[in-house]
Amino acid sequence: MKSNYIVCAILVFGVLVAITAPHLVNIALQGDERAYEADSKELTNSAEYNADLAAAIPVAEEQVTVTQTEPEPKEEVEPLPEEENEPTQEALREPVVYDGMTLDELTAKLNRALHSNLSGTGYYYAKYSVDYGVDPYIAVGISLHETGCNSSCSNAVKKYNNVGGMRSGGGLITFSSLEEGIKSYIYNLKKNYYDYGLTTLEQINTKYASSSTWASQVNGYVNMVKAA
Repeated sequence: MKSNYIVCAILVFGVLVAITAPHLVNIALQGDERAYEADSKELTNSAEYNADLAAAIPVAEEQVTVTQTEPEPKEEVEPLPEEENEPTQEALREPVVYDGMTLDELTAKLNRALHSNLSGTGYYYAKYSVDYGVDPYIAVGISLHETGCNSSCSNAVKKYNNVGGMRSGGGLITFSSLEEGIKSYIYNLKKNYYDYGLTTLEQINTKYASSSTWASQVNGYVNMVKAA
């Protein structure tokens, strides 16, 4: 009998457990939900959470309106000038100074007509004749006539470097070198003859020498120089 009572008690307890268990589970779950909601509410109210949330939410980009503009006109660039052609041999040639010749060519021509003590002095005759505007053929022709240097020079050249019979106070003027003598002689032709319009042998003859045949004699030397 006692055992039957125990069995009945167990059955009743089992029925009660079966009935109340789901309700207890539901109460526990609801308690967990309320605790979760409380924790969530506390978290959402915290500044740290709000800052993290703000950083995590992307900010909408500003709408950029793209407008098409007319392209700026390109600045016209002038083409570089073409390189000039290399100078020709004619352009590189030394300038003509007299009778279609350069100074070097004129020097060489005069040297072919100068001998004895005047040999190799063609550059001085060429340079100073061009500098002073005197005909170099006439300058050399007069020197050859006055000094005899076509064969052997006179003492005026050998002793005094005087190539034009230039005198002062009745005597021959002495020069320190042939270059100085030639330069002074050609300058004398310019200053005392060419500057007065006496540029031909005939005109120079009227002042330079008393002999009426002087011009024709000198002209023979001038022709020789031209042909040299």
